[in-house]
Amino acid sequence: MAHPKLLSATPAANATAPRTGTVRLMFSERLMPRLSTATLVMTGMPGTADHPDMKMPGVSTTLSPDGKAIVLTSATPLPAGSYRVDWAVVGADTHRITGKHAFSVR
Repeated sequence: MAHPKLLSATPAANATAPRTGTVRLMFSERLMPRLSTATLVMTGMPGTADHPDMKMPGVSTTLSPDGKAIVLTSATPLPAGSYRVDWAVVGADTHRITGKHAFSVR
């Protein structure tokens, strides 16, 4: 059996995007809602040396209606900086798959 695979993301991997309040990770198959999640972490801020990783407050995580995407939505647009999404998903085969997705906001 195949495991869910990350097919694409918005913002794209390692891209610099304009300010946004939404991050979308698209997977190869339907995900199990109760077992699939993601966390948005700010890893760097312009002008701040040695910025510690900081879990972003006010971010909700939902699955898309088709069950193939995790959508993270911030209450406000993300400030300029670098970010990482730590994700864990479970598909039909019930194996937990984890990964990371990095991008920046200008």
